Amino acid sequence: MADFKRKPGESFEGFLRKFKRGLKNSKKLNKARSKKHLESKTTKQKQKKKALIGLELQKKNEYLRKIGKMPESNGRRR
Repeated sequence: MADFKRKPGESFEGFLRKFKRGLKNSKKLNKARSKKHLESKTTKQKQKKKALIGLELQKKNEYLRKIGKMPESNGRRR
């Protein structure tokens, strides 16, 4: 990480300007911001579990449509 020290006689505004410019050039802030919302990868076990849950819901909805408890749909809705 870049080390910023205020020189004797340097105004605070000048130091702040130098600090911001140095931080922008080091790209540390961009890396920190990008990692803020980083999502972990889903494991194969979680993917399989989600797929099985989806299949169960699909079967349940199909059964409800067949017995007339759920209205027929025209394709997928998005």
